Amino acid sequence: MRTGRRGRPFSDARSMVEGIVYRYRCGIAWRDVPEVFGPWQTIWPWHRRLAGDGTWDRVLQRLLAVADASGMIDWAVSVDSTIARAHQHATNITRHTGGWVELHESADRAA
Repeated sequence: MRTGRRGRPFSDARSMVEGIVYRYRCGIAWRDVPEVFGPWQTIWPWHRRLAGDGTWDRVLQRLLAVADASGMIDWAVSVDSTIARAHQHATNITRHTGGWVELHESADRAA
């Protein structure tokens, strides 16, 4: 496959695509993609180029259309909020900690 770019001719597009898919399925960094897919320095530019020109969006739309037509997708969505947790500092409520402002306000009220 000729890309119009200089360098060694590319031999296997399948390994590049499999490397990209593997990276997303495992949730790993680009540098951690196994060498069996090729060097990550080659896989990453492929991903950037395919994402930039909209190829991944077209592939996703095609796969969704085929899967939906064959009844393989159940569009029912269920969200379980019982496991949604927030850090104790994630609130936007003001917390009185007994700092200088609170001491100053209490002195004004006493006077």
